Amino acid sequence: MITLLNKKGLLICSPFLSITRISIFNDFPFNVCLLPFTIRSIRALFNEPSEVLMSIKTIENKKELQENITALIAIEPKFSAIYEQVGLPDLRHNAGGFEQLMRAMVGQQLSVAAAASIWKRLVDADLTTPHKINEATDEALKAQGLSKQKTRYIRSLVNHGIDFKALENMPDEKVIQTLTAVTGIGRWTAEMYLLFSLKRADVLAVDDLAIKVAAMELLGLAERPTPKQLKNLTQHWSPYRSAASLLLWSYYGLLRNKTAVPL
Repeated sequence: MITLLNKKGLLICSPFLSITRISIFNDFPFNVCLLPFTIRSIRALFNEPSEVLMSIKTIENKKELQENITALIAIEPKFSAIYEQVGLPDLRHNAGGFEQLMRAMVGQQLSVAAAASIWKRLVDADLTTPHKINEATDEALKAQGLSKQKTRYIRSLVNHGIDFKALENMPDEKVIQTLTAVTGIGRWTAEMYLLFSLKRADVLAVDDLAIKVAAMELLGLAERPTPKQLKNLTQHWSPYRSAASLLLWSYYGLLRNKTAVPL
């Protein structure tokens, strides 16, 4: 799916740009047929001849993932052999929001089992919402297994008061900027939110160890690439880099005989 945004509203377009839903903020939404509209027509529709500011591409389902993989293979044929080995990856989409980010922060630098145990204790104690966390003392959070550092991170998340609905209409880099303003959220965590919560189509997590190792094998590199090197080597995979991430995680899992996709 492709979303075109301007300052007044948004266009949510089908992959074939046949039907468009237009929502003018603070006004009533309505539907129009787009074909045979051109970009010039879209600009005229918004009465802003120079302004369609950005497009947001998402992968909503397995069919769209398949289409993205097919397009990726046309750009980088080396993915064909990987796809034959691993098949169609799981999208692993989640609902996003405060709780999803909080859970990601709780799980940082912990084993899957340890993170799950602490998260269950927080859920059982009803300490997974901004309101409840604001009411809780640091000692109460510590009693559920949170370290002093993790408590500071989660309070930062609460204090930033992120509008998670608004993130859906922000370009990728703006989302990353918004999320990484929170203490304890780095670019990797923000990219995972883009990929799995916002379903964005062009995210390659170049800081991810599994992706770096799998890309090294795919591209026949002599050594593991740095994030900067990997970013430069894979620019031409755009706008299908989320499909590349999912395939590379699956490929790493095959190489190491273990699950590599972030939980």
